Amino acid sequence: MALIDSNVHKLAPDAAPAAYRSAPHNIEAEQSLLGAILVNNDAFYRVSDFLEPKHFFEPLHQTIYETAGSLIRMGKVATPVTLKTFLPADTDIGGMTVGQYLARLAAEATTIINAQDYGRTIYDLSLRRDLIQIGEEMVNVAFDAPVDFAPKAQIEDAERRLYELAESGRYDGGFQRFAQALTVAVDMAAKAFQRDGKLSGIATGLRDLDSKMGGLQPSDLIVLAGRPGMGKTSLATNIAFHAAKAYRGVRGPDGRLTTEDGAVIGFFSLEMSAEELATRILSEESGTSSDRIRRGEVRREDFDKFVAASHRLAAVPLYIDDTPALSVGALRTRARRLKRQQGPGLIIIDHIQLLRPSAQSRSFENRVQELSDITRGLKALAKELDVPVLALSQLSRAVEQREDKRPMLADLRESGSIEQDADVVMFIFREEYYLSRAEPNHRPDESAEKFNDRYDRWKERCEAMYGLAEVIIAKQRHGPIGTIKLHFEAETTKFDDFIGPERLPDGAY
Repeated sequence: MALIDSNVHKLAPDAAPAAYRSAPHNIEAEQSLLGAILVNNDAFYRVSDFLEPKHFFEPLHQTIYETAGSLIRMGKVATPVTLKTFLPADTDIGGMTVGQYLARLAAEATTIINAQDYGRTIYDLSLRRDLIQIGEEMVNVAFDAPVDFAPKAQIEDAERRLYELAESGRYDGGFQRFAQALTVAVDMAAKAFQRDGKLSGIATGLRDLDSKMGGLQPSDLIVLAGRPGMGKTSLATNIAFHAAKAYRGVRGPDGRLTTEDGAVIGFFSLEMSAEELATRILSEESGTSSDRIRRGEVRREDFDKFVAASHRLAAVPLYIDDTPALSVGALRTRARRLKRQQGPGLIIIDHIQLLRPSAQSRSFENRVQELSDITRGLKALAKELDVPVLALSQLSRAVEQREDKRPMLADLRESGSIEQDADVVMFIFREEYYLSRAEPNHRPDESAEKFNDRYDRWKERCEAMYGLAEVIIAKQRHGPIGTIKLHFEAETTKFDDFIGPERLPDGAY
């Protein structure tokens, strides 16, 4: 094998070196804006909502803009005369002093009409410089990364920075007219009227729960809590499956896909694998016990129903991420990516206690502070993506010590931050679970008659509570609190509307 000729990579004698490229900037736009501000201080308020000193390319312009802004906010006048005393007098600007330069900026200013356009130009060029910096840092880190630095971590960091840049690169924000807010409210009501369930939020598929909450509302953090065995994950999968199955998207005149009903679902399962979640949903849809399927204790026709259900559900827009021990930062990055690619209408997290805080470098004194960071991050995600975030949470063991085991807000693990940040807090409770584990034992000093009487009362109570579940809405910013009864089918882990005697036709009960 021949050696590579070392002359191959040498430049040809007439090859010119690559031209030096300076970072994108527009000094004339910066000068024009600063001149307009010095002539009429009202120009500052046209750009101050989005333009900061760091967005200027020229360091002196940064100082002038910052100083002028400070004076104007204090109610003083910013002119070349008042500004020059706050700037270094010995600065040489192309043979001019600071005072002469400020006077020239004011003298050459034309009008404040174009101030906002100049500000946007400066802002956009600053964003382009930030993009260049992110790209350069990505290249340098990729070349010099230590062995233990995973490429996925760099990708997630780059995505986070790019998304933050995209979110910051907007001119909106600040005050809006009440009439504009009214228009948005009317649009929401119109969309609710067009939906099948007549709800302003995403339907859960449970009539009484939807009636109480109006569906799952955009930008809300909804916490669903309960003790192990109550059915938190089952209820979450039921809601996810119903919303995904009802999804109906319509492509608008601009080619963008908008949701008319249902939702695309992003499900972060930190506890169960994607296969286990899929098995639960298939069990619910087919009516076949997933537990018996796994053990092979089903008839051929039951297995055929299971397979047929899988074909029906293949197109359901439900996306599952079963990565364990995710940090809030990584979760937000993946949710943003899904939002860009699929536009989810609901994010579900199972569960909060298995998440890690986003601030890796910070040392939290206790778990309460860690959970505060997590719940703040989830609430910020709900507002950022404008979708409901349904987060599952464990309850403390304090519930088990009480006679009445119905959960309360104080039973939330590290309850302060969860209760504070959540817009809705719901508890799932099944008394049947506790009753089935409290079968009476015959006491030595108890007669057979008393034992039989006690046993019969227990059995009657078990029969009355069989298949009954309660969803306790303990906190809701937008509506009433209260308790909703549901029917729970343990074999298929399916929740349904509870049909009591009052809902049966006359003579049917």
